[in-house]
Formats: sequence, C-alpha cells, structure tokens
Amino acid sequence: MKQAGGEAARVLTESLVAVAGSRVRAVLLYGSHLLGTAPDRYSAHDLVVVVEDYLGTYRELRRRGFTHRPPRLMAWLAWALPPNVIAFSPEGVDGPMAKCLIIRAGHFERELSSRSRDHFMISRMIQEVGVLHVRDTAAARWLDEVLRAGRRTVLDWAVPYVTAPFTAEVLAREMIAMCYRSEIRPESGSRAESTFDAQTSYLVETYDQLLIDACGEGLVVREAHGYRSVRRPGAWVRLRRWAYFTFSKFRVTARWFKHVLTFENWLPYVVRKVERRTGITVELTASEKRMPLIFLWPRVFRVLRNRPSEEATGGRVALPRSGGDA
Repeated sequence: MKQAGGEAARVLTESLVAVAGSRVRAVLLYGSHLLGTAPDRYSAHDLVVVVEDYLGTYRELRRRGFTHRPPRLMAWLAWALPPNVIAFSPEGVDGPMAKCLIIRAGHFERELSSRSRDHFMISRMIQEVGVLHVRDTAAARWLDEVLRAGRRTVLDWAVPYVTAPFTAEVLAREMIAMCYRSEIRPESGSRAESTFDAQTSYLVETYDQLLIDACGEGLVVREAHGYRSVRRPGAWVRLRRWAYFTFSKFRVTARWFKHVLTFENWLPYVVRKVERRTGITVELTASEKRMPLIFLWPRVFRVLRNRPSEEATGGRVALPRSGGDA
C-alpha cells in the first residue's frame, strides 16, 4: 500500500472529503490511472471510497448536487449489493471524473475476507492500490490489516489450484487471470496479461513475501525452484469453489443493472470505455440512445463476441450497426 495519485486524483479526493467529511474513512486509487495502462483524457479515476454509513453519505452528496438519486434508495441498493458506483466530477464535464465505488467499512472488511459474497472487491484490492486519504492513524492501521487479509485469501482460492512448483510470478499471473475470468468484461482477451505486466514488480514482491509467510505457517512448502500447496482440494472443495465463482459472476453481472441507477450519465462513459479497450467504434442509434435498456442488448452481445484478442493500440474497428434508426 503506497501513497499515490496525480494532481487530478488528489483534487477529486479533497472534494469528496469536503463533501462527506469524517464519514470518509479512506479513499484508495486503483486501475489504469494508478498503473498507467493506457488512460486517456476521458478515463475516469477509479476510487474506492470507504465510508462509515451509506445514508448520511448520500444525503450529503445529494445536498451538494453530486447525485440526484434519493438517498434512501441509494443506501438500500448499497446494502443489498455493495458497493454502489457513482460518477463524481466536481468541475463538471470538462474536469476530471472519478468512478467511485462507495462501500461501508464493515462491508469492505467482509468482502476482503473468507466471508466475501463475491469476488468483486477481492479482484481489485489484491492488486496494487494507492492511498489517497485516510482519516486518522487508527483508520490507516485498520486499512492495512484489511488489505493484508484480502491478499491472504489467495491462499484459498488460487494457491491450491496453480500447477506446482510455482513462483510468486507464476502465482500472481494466474490469480490475475482467475480474477478476469470471474467477471464478464468488455476488454480484450489480453487485458489480464497487460494488467499483470503493468504491476509485475509490486505483485512479485508482495506475493513472494506472502508465500514465505505461508511456508513458515506450513500452508505451502518449497519444491524445486518454487512452492507447492500442502492442500490437495478434494471434489467437495472444488465444487464449492466452482459454485462461489459462478455465483460471483452472477452477482457482478447483476451490478450492471444497479449501476444504471447509481451512475448518472452512464451510457457515454461505457461507450468510451469499450472503444478505448477494444478498438471498436461504437455508433449508437437513436433508439439505443433513447431507450438503451431495451435496444442496447444486441450491441452488447456483439461487442462481447467480437472482442479482439489483443489490447487496442490506437486504431478503431467499426462495429456493425444494428438495423433501424440512424
């Protein structure tokens, strides 16, 4: 865990804290702006905002004009399927924007533990993250412990399933690939590999230390030039793991529908992200713009089916338009 973030990320964080005050326990930066994986001027800063309570936070955001949704509805959605995702752009459309994952501290702690309901937070927080804000020293200690616990979950869902003997690099590469397979995503097939490449040093150093500690605890043993898990998962354990990842993919996908409610002006953001990550030009029809929840689905399936195997490097590929409106 490191201090991180450019000027834009710091400005966004200061604005958030000014709005929600002491309700904000911590703000973390992750994703393309931290790792430098091809963000452009339209890329949102990916923030995890850990708060003390949902209702009070959304009341303040609504009062200051940063969300127009009813606070009680937003709080209920957060309790039902945390986290909520909102767009935060204090300088308007021409300024920097944050995609904020707002999550209560208790939910954040649960979702980075063996009690996690799905893999959404684990997939993001076991990677490199930067600290933009912590409320006080107690919050900093708590945050460090929770993130360390999240990384230790790798010993359960990844380590026993990686072909042995494996090194920290092999483990990190495989666990990132597992995380990407646990979600339906619009990125190219090579996105997991490029994500690993962007943070190789951090991942290898972090998970080498995790394996050393696990070896001392008797959870893994050294073998040849690497490690091997002492546990050999039986049929029941493998079935439970399969069920967890299957249910996780369902929950992560269900969040798409929630994001339509919580993430205001979501359609242009999604279009730009698909174009940036796939190289596919998306030209929406009038019907798709007017009623996206009804008419956008055929295009969604075509984008997922036609995803390139490699990351886009600047070119654009036109995706066939669905018939009808211009």
